Amino acid sequence: MKGQSSASPLRQLWPFCLWLVLFYAVWLTVVLLTDGWDTLRAHWPIAVSMALGSYIAGSTPMGGGTVGFPVLVLFFDMPGSLGRNFGLAVQSVGMVSASIYILSARRPLDWGLLKPALAGALVGTPLGAALIAPFVPDLWVKLTFAVVWCSFGIMHLVKLKELVAAEGVSDRWRCYDTQLGLTVGFTGGIVASITGVGIDMMVYATLVLLYRADLKVAIPTSVLLMAFTSVVGIFSNLLLSRFHPGLYHMDPEVYANWLAAAPIVALGAPFGALVVNLISRTPTLLLVSLLCIVQFVWTIMHERVTGVALLAALGSVLAMNALFHVLYRCGRGESSLDHPGLAAGLPPVELVGDERGE
Repeated sequence: MKGQSSASPLRQLWPFCLWLVLFYAVWLTVVLLTDGWDTLRAHWPIAVSMALGSYIAGSTPMGGGTVGFPVLVLFFDMPGSLGRNFGLAVQSVGMVSASIYILSARRPLDWGLLKPALAGALVGTPLGAALIAPFVPDLWVKLTFAVVWCSFGIMHLVKLKELVAAEGVSDRWRCYDTQLGLTVGFTGGIVASITGVGIDMMVYATLVLLYRADLKVAIPTSVLLMAFTSVVGIFSNLLLSRFHPGLYHMDPEVYANWLAAAPIVALGAPFGALVVNLISRTPTLLLVSLLCIVQFVWTIMHERVTGVALLAALGSVLAMNALFHVLYRCGRGESSLDHPGLAAGLPPVELVGDERGE
């Protein structure tokens, strides 16, 4: 009986193992058929960078593009559009890999908010890719990215102890799941179409600040939403580039960097999703929060942002943190401990496997 229970977690991971076998078989075939070894040798720095990026993607509410974007844009002086497309492309492997692991391992997810958010992202992401992203100046792409994650970093530094200590999920806002999920998915999809990331942070902030959700629920939920949005986003951009390559340009360097980074993130992101359940989240989130603020300062200095643009960036950081504070105040004082009757018929989290003590 004991052997049977210890084997069960391994058996339930077979979809994840199958995914890895199929992915690496396809990747290796592509490398061999296209003589991609030269490409891999030329782009090894991004592969090394994404070792950290993929771990962050699986263990925090931040996509791997959060590392890939500043590395390509700030280190290698690539345009923001290339950083965005690379982020979406590499997350379509790394975040998808982490999502398959999360689903196979039966991690708890907030399906009540996630389902409408997926629907909103399915609409908002391609719309943003077609109607907004191509017309945003490169500097503003970089600043949008910097503002979003700087705001996230400040919010975490201020609320980290309380966020890490949260347990359960409040049911106070459960009746607004559909409206909130659609709003987060649609607006987050537009943000992701511009920067390659962002929707994961938005659903995460909604869960931890408004719903007072446990990080064990909020982080996996954000990973799945970012994975889905990344797939929708990169395929939208690929299709658009076929119809109008002048307006919707897809730089060949996106593919070259993706080919080098993909085999790293396929394992790195699920490794992060595994480790985050074994160690304290505080050190990882603290480090990531500080890096988010540093990259904002770095972007401002690197791009020599002054005048109106600087005021707009600083004002946007303040505005986003004001919004976070409103969400926090709305959710304050409500927790699953205050509402033992999550049994109102609307269980916010589907607990399976180990989370039920099995």
